[in-house]
Amino acid sequence: MERIRTFLKRKNIEISAKRYGVDALGAMAQGLFCTLLVGTILNTLGNEFHVGFLSATVVTVGTGEAATAYTIGGLACAMVGPAMAVAIGYALQAPPLVLFSLVPVGYATNVLGGAGGPLAVLVIAVLAAECGKAVSKETKVDILVTPIVTVLVGIGLAYLIAPPIGAAASAVGQLIMWATELQPFFMGILVSVIVGVALTLPISSAAICAALALTGLAGGAAVAGCCAQMVGFAVMSFRENKWGGLVSQGLGTSMLQMGNIVRNPKIWIPPTLASAITGPIATCIFRMEMNGTPVSSGMGTCGLVGPIGVYTGWVNDVSEGIKTAVTGMDWLGMVLICFVLPAVLTWLISVPFRKKGWIGEGDLALDA
Repeated sequence: MERIRTFLKRKNIEISAKRYGVDALGAMAQGLFCTLLVGTILNTLGNEFHVGFLSATVVTVGTGEAATAYTIGGLACAMVGPAMAVAIGYALQAPPLVLFSLVPVGYATNVLGGAGGPLAVLVIAVLAAECGKAVSKETKVDILVTPIVTVLVGIGLAYLIAPPIGAAASAVGQLIMWATELQPFFMGILVSVIVGVALTLPISSAAICAALALTGLAGGAAVAGCCAQMVGFAVMSFRENKWGGLVSQGLGTSMLQMGNIVRNPKIWIPPTLASAITGPIATCIFRMEMNGTPVSSGMGTCGLVGPIGVYTGWVNDVSEGIKTAVTGMDWLGMVLICFVLPAVLTWLISVPFRKKGWIGEGDLALDA
């Protein structure tokens, strides 16, 4: 047993919840962001604002009826599997030959995983990367052995287990979305609070939403929860952090408050209660759906990705005939749920907390 521990340490193979559940998951979200999310935004800009170079076909793959035309955004979206796998390998500190070998592994896994592809990529990229690290530099023909082992293990596992992993993840996502349609009030609270809390924790709410393919009404509740955390913390801590804190938390991430939350967990209550209110308002009153890319459901106002995802969902629904037009009620709901209500509710809830001394002076300061 000691020999195994020594070997794993020498190979930098750390079997832990932090390495796989925080580092790898967070990196996967960045891979998603840089491909699928950016590609979707570029396609939306090209189509909505008639930007020629963004809406033009730059490459066509295949011939005849099987040909697929790609725009710049389309190419970015197509590379989501490789990007996620390489990002995961980078988080696991994989050596170069392992890292580059994860490109075909990610592509194959994401395709075979279907709607639940991101979760399949997370599991299989971790296994393939660790196997590749285990054999790396162990032979004189490392340039052959390491890539071959990584690719064979990765694509072999993808063929065997990516479809069931993807199907399971998709089924869980479908169950959540079905339950939200059935019980929009209670599920609106539950989804909004859980995803919002995940956004502030040092894990990736975006990757979770992507892995579960969370869209529709449940996606709208997730957006509400994430916005409540980000905008809520930004406004609640304005007296301590001023405009810099407002921007860094409101357009960046509420995760910046984790150190303060550990010191005083009570500061987490106002934005979380706000999310419990905005979630059911989103699902029951405005019926706000997030039908863009699932990763947008877990991004909140980070780079305005959540609201942009809601908007791209409207555009998709209109083009597919699901929705006749984007209405004033749609815009009102999005503005209230993503910006106004999180700011007002969190601030109002925080006032008695400050008066009672539950939130002290400086408890929300980012430079503390």
